[in-house]
Amino acid sequence: MRIAHVTATFPPYYAGTGIVCYYQAQELARRGHSVAVFTAAYPFGDGLSPEGVSVRRLSPLFRIGNAPFLPGLLGLRDFDLIHLHYPFIFGAEMVGLAAAIRRIPYVLTHHNDLIGTGFRRQLFNLYTTMVAPLVFRSAHRWLVVSRDYAASCRMAPLFRRRPTDVVEIPNGVDTDHFCPGVDGTVVRSRYRLPESALLVLFVGSLDRAHHFKGADYLLRAFARMGDPDTWLLLVGDGDLRPALEALAARLGVEGQVRFAGTVPHLQLPPYYAASDLVVLPSFPPESFGMVLIEAMACGRPVLAHDIPGVRSVVSDGEDGLLARPGDMADLVEKMQALLDNPDRRREMGLRGRAKVEERYAWPRIVPRLLEVYEEVVG
Repeated sequence: MRIAHVTATFPPYYAGTGIVCYYQAQELARRGHSVAVFTAAYPFGDGLSPEGVSVRRLSPLFRIGNAPFLPGLLGLRDFDLIHLHYPFIFGAEMVGLAAAIRRIPYVLTHHNDLIGTGFRRQLFNLYTTMVAPLVFRSAHRWLVVSRDYAASCRMAPLFRRRPTDVVEIPNGVDTDHFCPGVDGTVVRSRYRLPESALLVLFVGSLDRAHHFKGADYLLRAFARMGDPDTWLLLVGDGDLRPALEALAARLGVEGQVRFAGTVPHLQLPPYYAASDLVVLPSFPPESFGMVLIEAMACGRPVLAHDIPGVRSVVSDGEDGLLARPGDMADLVEKMQALLDNPDRRREMGLRGRAKVEERYAWPRIVPRLLEVYEEVVG
């Protein structure tokens, strides 16, 4: 089968949507399919290409945040199927038009809603109301990362009109690369962490497009905890980083907080291995939280917010804990409870690893994706 994947973000920009596209394309190519990824060229870094996959980095005419305008997408041709990763402002419309002109069916993965702040919120609301439904209606299947999130997202009314076209395809993880037993001492040494220190890890982009990941919220919770024996390491970069560094200084915790900057995805396992607890205090529109299954795959307990999508990944009390969103005292209490109990952390890590192997390993997920493709093409 000849398959085109279209995504707004892709390595060297490390974010969940691009990483999912990367692994889906690679796994499809390994199964003998001809796969091409269409994305925007970035002015920085050399992005990895999945094994056996052609990555076509198109030059954007202009870019607004993570939305590149790629006229080259109108040239999509000679494919049996197009897989669009949404949201992709500008790109989604191009895919819909190209698919209609050349009669190529397409499926759409709804990764998360568009939610911004200030004027961006108004623009996103207008786009979601006026433009997005046109793109969604033309898709042959809607793939959702969790049915829990799909039931509460902005497109839920549309999903209810065509329920048989909604298919749950969760995000996955490379369980061979993200695994227990990796040496994390080099990471602790690099950031000069005391040998006896407990380490809380946050992984996520620190830019406006990912403000909902809750890095600032975690900093405030960490400061409120006030534990001199616990350190916080934030992996990720973006335009919010200077404000976060200033916040750490204002809170008086800059001595116990480290900013790692961008870490390529394949280099993340030692960071998980170095940690004692992985915390992702994200808010909607978070729909899944790939960081959570990566941490579980490495045998680490997780702490996240009890929101749609995320609560389908974390089994509260078994492989991690869920805190009430917006209740910082609850987050602090649960963070401290896990840090104080190494045996519980170890047990949660073991259960998390077992769950990931059963549900979220890519070889278990991609066959279902192929079934969807075959239904559509057939």
